[in-house]
Amino acid sequence: MITVICPVYNEAAYIKPVLDFFIGALPVKKELILIDGNSSDATCSIIEDYMLVHNNIQLLHNADRYVPYALNKAIVAAKGEIIVRLDAHTDYDIHYFERIIETFQKTNADIVGGAMRIAPGNNTQNAIGYATTTRFGVGNSSFHFEDFEGYTESVYLGAWKKNIFEKTGLFDTNFKRNQDDEFHYRAKSMGFKVYQSPAIKLYYHPRKNLSLLFKQYFQYGLYKPLVLKKVKTATNPRHLIPSLFVIYLASLPVLLSLGFNFTLIPLAIYALVAIGFAFISKKPLKEAILIPLVYFTLHIAYGLGFLIGLSLKPQINANKKKQIVVSNQRELTVNS
Repeated sequence: MITVICPVYNEAAYIKPVLDFFIGALPVKKELILIDGNSSDATCSIIEDYMLVHNNIQLLHNADRYVPYALNKAIVAAKGEIIVRLDAHTDYDIHYFERIIETFQKTNADIVGGAMRIAPGNNTQNAIGYATTTRFGVGNSSFHFEDFEGYTESVYLGAWKKNIFEKTGLFDTNFKRNQDDEFHYRAKSMGFKVYQSPAIKLYYHPRKNLSLLFKQYFQYGLYKPLVLKKVKTATNPRHLIPSLFVIYLASLPVLLSLGFNFTLIPLAIYALVAIGFAFISKKPLKEAILIPLVYFTLHIAYGLGFLIGLSLKPQINANKKKQIVVSNQRELTVNS
């Protein structure tokens, strides 16, 4: 028995493929829990139409709207021994659930997942897809590399053995972004194993323009310091380099005004490397010329968010640390 969970918000244009995939995929013994964050479109009515025909689909409502609250509601309600998270903006191989089960059995890992493969899109989306699968774009983050197989620190979306939540607690509701990274880092620090398999195939749709990409990666950077403060063993140089790049760029006008023209050399090297990756991408010209701009957007947005995020503090209200029954009458703390 597996439980599939999917937070949704105004997903009327995307939810039907997710529902159809769930219905058509094996195993037969499974349930789907969708958690709606107060959608104002037809998302809920579409789901309710499917519920009339399929009794293994249910809809929960998340008044708090944000993803970690939705995940926690679904985990508490889950009946399966394995919990699989879906995202409405991602496509899935028809054998997705089967490969997850097989990977659990083969590796005896506690959390498994696949790489964030990129679905085809417009020119900007394709350029983003390429940039985020190169080390210059995202460093050594394994879930961006589809050929990687082995134990790792985090996976995209992921699937979890339900019983691990008895020790780890649930998702930390301080994290509107990066809640999956924080949870996976936390679980790993407690001795649980995270495994990535190339047999688990899913295809992510990147943001459609650079403005949306900037907002996305700014938020990733903004919440990353909170993650690293909480799970210090997760700190990696790739988390720090973009913020150093932002500091360098901000200092350039002063350095140049003092006559230190040689300080332009790192920026020139950066530009050459970005152009070089665009050249070796073998992408069509309309996509290739966007790749350096994507790199710059990724790094500035993440670095700026990270610097601002250094001043953030967890907004934990001790009175809200309520206990939630998850299974076998054991109680877990939401903000672990």
